[in-house]
Amino acid sequence: MSSPATTGTGAGTGAGTGAEPAGDRAPARRGATVVVTGVTSDSHTWNLVFLQLLLEELGFGVVNLGPCVPEELVVSECLARRPALLVVSSVNGHGYRDGMRLISRLRRQPGLSAVPAVIGGKLGIAGAQSTEQLGALVTAGYDAVFDDGAEGIASFRRLLDALPQRALA
Repeated sequence: MSSPATTGTGAGTGAGTGAEPAGDRAPARRGATVVVTGVTSDSHTWNLVFLQLLLEELGFGVVNLGPCVPEELVVSECLARRPALLVVSSVNGHGYRDGMRLISRLRRQPGLSAVPAVIGGKLGIAGAQSTEQLGALVTAGYDAVFDDGAEGIASFRRLLDALPQRALA
Protein backbone atom coordinates (compact mmCIF):
# COMPACT_ATOMS: atom_id res chain seq x y z
CA MET A 1 0.00 0.00 0.00
CA SER A 2 1.59 3.25 -1.00
CA SER A 3 -0.66 5.88 0.54
CA PRO A 4 0.92 8.88 2.23
CA ALA A 5 0.40 9.65 5.88
CA THR A 6 -3.12 10.74 6.50
CA THR A 7 -3.50 13.17 9.37
CA GLY A 8 -6.24 15.10 11.04
CA THR A 9 -8.52 12.09 11.19
CA GLY A 10 -10.03 10.09 13.95
CA ALA A 11 -9.96 6.36 13.27
CA GLY A 12 -10.35 5.03 16.73
CA THR A 13 -12.40 7.98 17.95
CA GLY A 14 -16.09 8.10 18.56
CA ALA A 15 -16.80 10.16 15.43
CA GLY A 16 -19.88 9.22 13.43
CA THR A 17 -19.34 6.47 10.90
CA GLY A 18 -20.82 8.04 7.83
CA ALA A 19 -21.07 4.40 6.81
CA GLU A 20 -23.35 3.36 4.01
CA PRO A 21 -24.84 -0.11 3.76
CA ALA A 22 -22.29 -2.54 2.38
CA GLY A 23 -24.62 -3.40 -0.49
CA ASP A 24 -22.86 -4.59 -3.63
CA ARG A 25 -19.41 -4.01 -2.15
CA ALA A 26 -19.67 -6.63 0.60
CA PRO A 27 -19.44 -9.79 -1.55
CA ALA A 28 -16.27 -8.55 -3.26
CA ARG A 29 -14.59 -8.12 0.12
CA ARG A 30 -15.43 -11.55 1.49
CA GLY A 31 -12.23 -13.31 2.38
CA ALA A 32 -10.31 -10.09 3.09
CA THR A 33 -9.38 -10.14 6.77
CA VAL A 34 -8.61 -7.07 8.85
CA VAL A 35 -6.93 -7.45 12.23
CA VAL A 36 -8.01 -4.78 14.73
CA THR A 37 -6.04 -4.25 17.94
CA GLY A 38 -5.46 -1.90 20.80
CA VAL A 39 -1.96 -1.08 22.02
CA THR A 40 -0.34 -2.73 25.03
CA SER A 41 -1.21 0.04 27.51
CA ASP A 42 -4.76 0.82 26.34
CA SER A 43 -7.69 -0.93 28.05
CA HIS A 44 -10.44 0.79 26.05
CA THR A 45 -12.76 -1.44 24.04
CA TRP A 46 -15.44 0.81 22.52
CA ASN A 47 -13.08 2.07 19.84
CA LEU A 48 -12.23 -1.48 18.82
CA VAL A 49 -15.88 -2.52 18.69
CA PHE A 50 -16.71 0.58 16.62
CA LEU A 51 -13.96 -0.29 14.13
CA GLN A 52 -15.02 -3.93 13.98
CA LEU A 53 -18.64 -3.01 13.25
CA LEU A 54 -17.63 -0.51 10.57
CA LEU A 55 -15.32 -2.99 8.87
CA GLU A 56 -17.89 -5.78 8.99
CA GLU A 57 -20.52 -3.42 7.56
CA LEU A 58 -18.14 -2.76 4.68
CA GLY A 59 -17.79 -6.49 4.05
CA PHE A 60 -14.46 -7.32 5.67
CA GLY A 61 -13.82 -10.27 7.94
CA VAL A 62 -12.51 -8.92 11.26
CA VAL A 63 -10.29 -10.43 13.92
CA ASN A 64 -10.57 -8.13 16.94
CA LEU A 65 -7.68 -8.84 19.32
CA GLY A 66 -9.10 -6.49 21.95
CA PRO A 67 -7.39 -4.12 24.39
CA CYS A 68 -3.98 -4.36 26.09
CA VAL A 69 -2.65 -6.70 23.41
CA PRO A 70 0.95 -7.86 23.78
CA GLU A 71 3.04 -7.08 20.70
CA GLU A 72 3.95 -10.77 20.37
CA LEU A 73 0.26 -11.63 19.95
CA VAL A 74 -0.25 -9.04 17.21
CA VAL A 75 2.77 -10.40 15.34
CA SER A 76 1.69 -14.04 15.71
CA GLU A 77 -1.88 -13.29 14.59
CA CYS A 78 -0.61 -11.38 11.55
CA LEU A 79 1.69 -14.29 10.68
CA ALA A 80 -1.15 -16.78 11.02
CA ARG A 81 -3.82 -14.74 9.21
CA ARG A 82 -1.88 -12.64 6.66
CA PRO A 83 -4.44 -9.83 6.92
CA ALA A 84 -5.32 -7.36 4.18
CA LEU A 85 -4.84 -4.67 6.85
CA LEU A 86 -3.73 -4.25 10.47
CA VAL A 87 -5.63 -1.47 12.29
CA VAL A 88 -4.11 -0.21 15.55
CA SER A 89 -6.32 2.03 17.68
CA SER A 90 -5.57 4.02 20.82
CA VAL A 91 -7.75 6.08 23.12
CA ASN A 92 -5.54 6.48 26.20
CA GLY A 93 -3.02 8.84 24.57
CA HIS A 94 -0.10 6.43 24.46
CA GLY A 95 -0.67 5.33 20.86
CA TYR A 96 2.41 7.08 19.54
CA ARG A 97 4.83 5.43 21.96
CA ASP A 98 3.20 1.99 21.97
CA GLY A 99 2.54 2.15 18.24
CA MET A 100 6.19 2.85 17.45
CA ARG A 101 7.24 -0.27 19.37
CA LEU A 102 4.57 -2.39 17.72
CA ILE A 103 5.30 -1.39 14.13
CA SER A 104 9.03 -1.82 14.66
CA ARG A 105 8.47 -5.35 15.88
CA LEU A 106 6.02 -6.13 13.07
CA ARG A 107 8.30 -4.84 10.32
CA ARG A 108 11.30 -6.79 11.65
CA GLN A 109 9.36 -10.05 11.31
CA PRO A 110 10.08 -11.90 8.06
CA GLY A 111 6.89 -12.12 6.06
CA LEU A 112 5.21 -9.09 7.63
CA SER A 113 7.20 -6.26 6.14
CA ALA A 114 4.54 -5.61 3.49
CA VAL A 115 1.36 -6.11 5.56
CA PRO A 116 -0.55 -2.83 5.31
CA ALA A 117 -0.80 -1.26 8.78
CA VAL A 118 -2.48 1.90 10.03
CA ILE A 119 -2.74 3.56 13.42
CA GLY A 120 -5.24 6.04 14.72
CA GLY A 121 -7.03 7.64 17.62
CA LYS A 122 -5.62 9.64 20.47
CA LEU A 123 -1.92 9.19 19.88
CA GLY A 124 -0.56 11.58 22.52
CA ILE A 125 -1.55 12.67 26.01
CA ALA A 126 -0.94 16.36 25.26
CA GLY A 127 -3.34 16.53 22.31
CA ALA A 128 -2.67 16.22 18.60
CA GLN A 129 0.72 15.00 17.49
CA SER A 130 3.01 17.24 15.48
CA THR A 131 3.47 16.74 11.76
CA GLU A 132 6.95 15.42 12.54
CA GLN A 133 5.59 12.82 14.98
CA LEU A 134 2.94 11.68 12.51
CA GLY A 135 5.60 11.43 9.83
CA ALA A 136 7.81 9.41 12.19
CA LEU A 137 5.03 6.81 12.50
CA VAL A 138 4.94 6.50 8.71
CA THR A 139 8.72 6.35 8.51
CA ALA A 140 8.65 3.58 11.12
CA GLY A 141 6.34 1.52 8.91
CA TYR A 142 2.69 2.58 9.15
CA ASP A 143 0.99 3.11 5.80
CA ALA A 144 -1.29 5.79 7.21
CA VAL A 145 -1.80 7.65 10.47
CA PHE A 146 -5.18 8.91 11.61
CA ASP A 147 -4.69 11.44 14.38
CA ASP A 148 -7.66 12.44 16.50
CA GLY A 149 -9.70 15.01 14.60
CA ALA A 150 -12.83 15.90 12.65
CA GLU A 151 -12.04 14.40 9.21
CA GLY A 152 -12.05 11.00 10.89
CA ILE A 153 -13.72 8.09 9.34
CA ALA A 154 -13.96 9.54 5.82
CA SER A 155 -10.19 9.25 5.32
CA PHE A 156 -10.16 5.79 6.87
CA ARG A 157 -12.94 4.66 4.52
CA ARG A 158 -11.05 6.01 1.50
CA LEU A 159 -8.10 3.90 2.58
CA LEU A 160 -10.35 0.83 2.95
CA ASP A 161 -11.77 1.39 -0.53
CA ALA A 162 -8.23 1.32 -1.93
CA LEU A 163 -7.33 -2.05 -0.39
CA PRO A 164 -6.77 -4.89 -2.83
CA GLN A 165 -9.51 -7.49 -2.57
CA ARG A 166 -8.93 -11.19 -2.01
CA ALA A 167 -10.99 -13.86 -3.67
CA LEU A 168 -12.85 -16.42 -1.62
CA ALA A 169 -10.74 -19.45 -0.83
